[in-house]
Amino acid sequence: MSKMWSGRFREPLDPAFESWQRSFPFDVRLLPQEVAASKAHARAIAAAGILTDTELSKMLDGLDRVIPLSVEEVTKLTPAESAQASLEANLAGIVALNPQAEDIHHFVELQLTKLIGDLALKLHTGRSRNEQIATDMRLFVRDAIDQTLDGLLAWREALVEQARSASDSVMPSYTHLQRAEPVLIAHWLLAYVAMLERDFTRLVDCRNRLNLCPLGSGAIAGATLALDRTIAAEALGFDGPTPNSMDATSDRDFALEFTQALSTLGLHISRFAEELTLYSTAEFGFLDLPERFSTGSSAMPQKKNPDLTELIRGKAGRLQGAALTLATIVKGLPLAYNKDLQEGQEPVFDAADTVLGILALLPGFTRALRFRTEAMKAAAEKGYLNAMAAATYLTYKGVPFRKAHEKIGQAVRLGLETGRELNQLTLEELRGFGEEFGADFFDAISLKATLDCHDVIGGTATHRVRDAVADASRRIASDTASLASKKSAKLGLESAALV
Repeated sequence: MSKMWSGRFREPLDPAFESWQRSFPFDVRLLPQEVAASKAHARAIAAAGILTDTELSKMLDGLDRVIPLSVEEVTKLTPAESAQASLEANLAGIVALNPQAEDIHHFVELQLTKLIGDLALKLHTGRSRNEQIATDMRLFVRDAIDQTLDGLLAWREALVEQARSASDSVMPSYTHLQRAEPVLIAHWLLAYVAMLERDFTRLVDCRNRLNLCPLGSGAIAGATLALDRTIAAEALGFDGPTPNSMDATSDRDFALEFTQALSTLGLHISRFAEELTLYSTAEFGFLDLPERFSTGSSAMPQKKNPDLTELIRGKAGRLQGAALTLATIVKGLPLAYNKDLQEGQEPVFDAADTVLGILALLPGFTRALRFRTEAMKAAAEKGYLNAMAAATYLTYKGVPFRKAHEKIGQAVRLGLETGRELNQLTLEELRGFGEEFGADFFDAISLKATLDCHDVIGGTATHRVRDAVADASRRIASDTASLASKKSAKLGLESAALV
């Protein structure tokens, strides 16, 4: 079968160029999306009178068999088996068995022609590959977002479980990588939960914005048939058609937003990985990394290396690279479609694969972490981490904070010179810096008091953190219910499409 565009040409493609420009080796993974979009378009052109009811039924049946047929050619699986799972396992084989396919659109046309004959050639009526790839990529990104949201929920839940298990255990917090103030371990874990909640909402927002259907946009100016574009949009679960055909075929904002959201998520993952890598060292000694997520050294028998945290720290760089690559491709393109956009598919695929691979591991890894709470508490009780609480004590005694800061700084200097913590200084020594010091000072700078003086929303006071853990759990439950509702609606839509 000739190329989809070959009518105008007399000279065959240079073989090396043909192989080099071919996108099927990577856009084959869009097969489920291409079939779904093709079915939706078939319904739209049937409504426009291009297909009879019988032809539509035959075409839909053929499209339903495109994925199982292509997989059977490789693995001999029956259509009853999961087409998606078998497709993912055999993409390379599908490509190898179909060297004539230029891209995913050409492949589906070839396969459909084998199944239903020349009727397949009617499917391209009123559409262009420009709108097809725009639609397929929106469907792919939408599916990838849904999977990523599931992964984020699982990791958030694991972090909250650890926070709940940590209870009132204490650790030092850091600014400038210097010990700052004591915080609850749960408070530290919830800082990452807060980051992931922002990542979650960014992806939800991206999904909402991308959920418009390009089908019916034609190559650039809109379909040449009077198509009811809402038919395809509704069949694919979009909120409606895209409003401008030129924008629809060239827009990759949804992919940019997706990869940029993943790059931010990658930064958060990398920060978590970096802290765990540091805290697991002998110099910190705050936690034990689980052996099943670590490896040893081929030379040094004693080593347990933090492979998971180091690898995900590195993979965060891949996520940054994907976002930058896509932005660089798009930045100078005139309207509307340009083949440069073909190069934008692989960064999106790689970013989606990378983040899903990470999120498949992080929940189990997080649950397996074991904190050395006694070592963390001991570290929180050294280094004058109660100095802020001490200054606050003087503030409540009526001392202006700048003066309080100075007096406690002098007390810290005395402690440094004599090798003692603040609570080891005598009351007489403290009163040398001001008569405001009383016997109640030592209770005010105890570890518990130092924590609980941060009694504000978002602070590390014990009861505030308990409330924050409960609130985080409630938000997880709410987000889980929301995703479940959307999945149920999607399944209903897919069932209706089969009728």
